[in-house]
Amino acid sequence: MTATRAIAQGAFALVALLPLLATAGERGQYARQWPLALGQEESGAYRVVLDEAVYRSAIDPALGDVEVFNAAGRPLPAALLSPEQPLAQAPRTLALPWFPLPAQDPAVGGGDLRLVAERDGEGGIVRIEAGVVPRDGEAHAPGQWLVDASRLREPVRALLLEWEQPQQSLQARYRVEGSNDLGQWRTLNGGTTLLDLERGGERLRQGRITLDRQARYLRLLPVGPGPVPVLTGVVAELSPPPPDTRWEWLEIRGERRSEGGQEHFDFVLPGRFPMERADVHLPGNNAVQWSLYSRERGDGSWLWRAGPWMAFQVVGAEGASQSEPKPLPRTVRDRHWRLTPGTPVGDADPVLRLGYRPEVLVFLAQGEPPFALAAGSANARRTEAPIPGLLEALRRQRGAGWQPAPAYLAEAPEELAGDRALRAQRQVDWKSLLLWGLLVAGAVLVAALGLSLLRRPPAQG
Repeated sequence: MTATRAIAQGAFALVALLPLLATAGERGQYARQWPLALGQEESGAYRVVLDEAVYRSAIDPALGDVEVFNAAGRPLPAALLSPEQPLAQAPRTLALPWFPLPAQDPAVGGGDLRLVAERDGEGGIVRIEAGVVPRDGEAHAPGQWLVDASRLREPVRALLLEWEQPQQSLQARYRVEGSNDLGQWRTLNGGTTLLDLERGGERLRQGRITLDRQARYLRLLPVGPGPVPVLTGVVAELSPPPPDTRWEWLEIRGERRSEGGQEHFDFVLPGRFPMERADVHLPGNNAVQWSLYSRERGDGSWLWRAGPWMAFQVVGAEGASQSEPKPLPRTVRDRHWRLTPGTPVGDADPVLRLGYRPEVLVFLAQGEPPFALAAGSANARRTEAPIPGLLEALRRQRGAGWQPAPAYLAEAPEELAGDRALRAQRQVDWKSLLLWGLLVAGAVLVAALGLSLLRRPPAQG
């Protein structure tokens, strides 16, 4: 019975090892890998722009099979950001004029605010004198300021306050009021706590105040008694610049089909590209109305994406004129696409042009480099990390202009480049599957042998 128990224990131990073996081979599940060149050493967070090769390698429609690994083969926290997402770019900042105000009772408001402005020949403000006509008996104390945002022609997302380092820890709550005429005021932020704390050589500072609405003039008033910062500057945080309009285009040739008397042209996209625009090219002078459809699977239902819209090309002595690309209502990653003409096309086959803007993968550096980006797995999926919230928190501490350092996709290693490398990768996968099969078969045989010994009747003495 002791031998039988040992055999059974060995079988169970072998089966228990299988999940560990699966984890050890996680990085090997991807079809392609690219080493990452870091634009800055020890940045902590990096952003890498995806290129066409990554999109061609990805299998998952949501790009969940695009992941970053460290030298030990462990996946790193990462998240995919669209090119227009504000967190993919740092906001712009602009210093604003500010002026101290006499103290007012925040509960009841102060006296009338007067403004004397000196303007240049073009009407621009070159000097402002601001003050409050106090009520009888009102005290004068620091801590209230008027900010001039009248020169801005775009919304202010937040105010970034700068002050002298205090002698002791500072915690003050402020509200922001806005006015367009310095007469009528409304609340733009009911209360935000400003912090400047220091302990053990570490300093925590929070001087960002968000604005719910806009106004030409802003005044900052403390909420309640207590110490206030000695202000040295006010900076407006504006929206990020317009996203990079660098468009990438894929030109695809399709197959002509006829269904129910209607002519169609079907196309297969060679990857998981985030398509946002469509265009159609035909040779010579032409003007055709098109409707565009797509679907994920070859046997799925076609979904409308754009049209009908007219795509044209006219070439003459004055030059060539072409229609503008058609924007899609939303980003689409489907593999199968269909063009349906509204008028006869003739013998020429159209070329479908689909446009996209490369996305950004932001990741945290954990463990030792070199880091590598992998793409193309039928099973592995990236766990989306809370990167957007982290970027917001880091910008509050490090400044609104802070950005993750760039990382660049280097050339793929020679052993993974081209069809020969992909075949070699598949051979490695087959060897892994064979090993798995042998392990499972061995575990089953050992378990079966243990059970047969357990069921065998004892020998008669």
